[in-house]
Amino acid sequence: MTDMTLSYHLMHPGGDSEPGDPNAAFHLDGIYHLHYILAHPWRQGRSFSFVHVTSPDMLHWTWQTTKLQPSFTGHGMFSGTGFITKEGVPAAIYHGQGSGRNQIAIARDRLLSAWEKPYPVEVRNTDGSEAAISHWDPDCFLIGDTYYAISGGKTPPIFKSKDLKAWTLIGDFLRHDLPDTMIGEDISCPDFFQLGEKWVLLCISHPLGGRYYIGDWDAEAEQFVPQKHGRMNWRRDEQPIYGCGRRIDFFAPESLLTPDGRRVMWSWLVSAGHDGALAGKTIQSLPRELRLPADGILRIRPLRELEAQRFEPVTLSDIMIAHPITGYSDQVPPSSAPMLQRIAELNGDAWELRIVIAREQAARKLFGFTLFSDGIGGGLSILLRPENGMLRVGTAEAPFAVADLPMGEDVELRIFIDKYLVEVFANDRQALLAAHLDYSGKPGFDAFTVGAPTKIKTLEIWKLRPANKGFRDAQTTRIWEPDVQ
Repeated sequence: MTDMTLSYHLMHPGGDSEPGDPNAAFHLDGIYHLHYILAHPWRQGRSFSFVHVTSPDMLHWTWQTTKLQPSFTGHGMFSGTGFITKEGVPAAIYHGQGSGRNQIAIARDRLLSAWEKPYPVEVRNTDGSEAAISHWDPDCFLIGDTYYAISGGKTPPIFKSKDLKAWTLIGDFLRHDLPDTMIGEDISCPDFFQLGEKWVLLCISHPLGGRYYIGDWDAEAEQFVPQKHGRMNWRRDEQPIYGCGRRIDFFAPESLLTPDGRRVMWSWLVSAGHDGALAGKTIQSLPRELRLPADGILRIRPLRELEAQRFEPVTLSDIMIAHPITGYSDQVPPSSAPMLQRIAELNGDAWELRIVIAREQAARKLFGFTLFSDGIGGGLSILLRPENGMLRVGTAEAPFAVADLPMGEDVELRIFIDKYLVEVFANDRQALLAAHLDYSGKPGFDAFTVGAPTKIKTLEIWKLRPANKGFRDAQTTRIWEPDVQ
């Protein structure tokens, strides 16, 4: 039986549970805090709590006593975000499952070890009448001395307050329809923040998963003006074009701002592509740093603190993949062993690879790599397709056009392997993930190329130290376990 315990990804130490949305992230006095949703029985039904974890570096997590739970709040804890009040006090806004309202909870201390009783968000029209809004997946943010909050849905409203108690409806959060969306999409689990000179909305669409919008904040109209759209979740071959269902991978993004000014986000990896095998495991993605340079293209890169986990480095240069497939075939990677070239043996559970290939090499031909290779075509493939501008990991495919890279910028793939879970970052512009449960005892790392040889300019390999001691401790102490009534 496959041991599902990962080495450096954050995952729930108890049994299966879903949803596992990350929520209420903070940096307070040198400590990172994150919460995630845990489903459990309560009062002859199913309810939800916010499990609380802390870390000095967003990698080594310690589980704390669960405080935000139905036995304290009187309702279930469903998606929302964390924010800091004007007085510098941490607070959480979330949907109170079973209450019919979004709720606000104010922390009593900066350890988040105690909270004030939550209270509902009551929104009024300018004439004082009750506003008819949907209460769902809220976010709260501070601009100047005004609190703004939004509530999720197909047409999310925005409302404001000076004191977090009296809320006035402004109207629609969005200036106009979102670009590049499909009929039926919604905005859930929103997280709205400034990044560089622009504003970014992270959210999910229930049909299509994680996505983001980049645009401007109109201070006069008090609205978001979205301009660009990007996806963070990609369908696989076996999925319908519309309606990913349980196979959505990258779900419910949550972010925080680090003391050195980085915007870091997580997302719940719902299934990672395996027909429910990982659906209830509540695995969080690697923390990802977001950056928006002058070209307006969102950069997504793995957390730099991961570099401290590296050991036993190996660097190889000018590796020629010298046995090309002579005729184009739809069977890529090839099933014949002579077409595969063994590059390395990755014995162990936790690795980081950095592959650099000259742009002129990558732009002309199809080539790729196979992790967990058995030497005859089995394993997890990573494939660059210049003919259609796609990056393929397993059966998931996402836009990544080598031709769009600036001249002089080489192709760089950073690959993180955590047992069966693989995350691939391409030039900080694209990220894909996959799970390959048939990984044990298959350490082969192979390469293949179509039409002509391909040279790997640089290959760097590191083993990664485990970061899951807190996970193993929490399996024993079960300090996180909510009250069950």
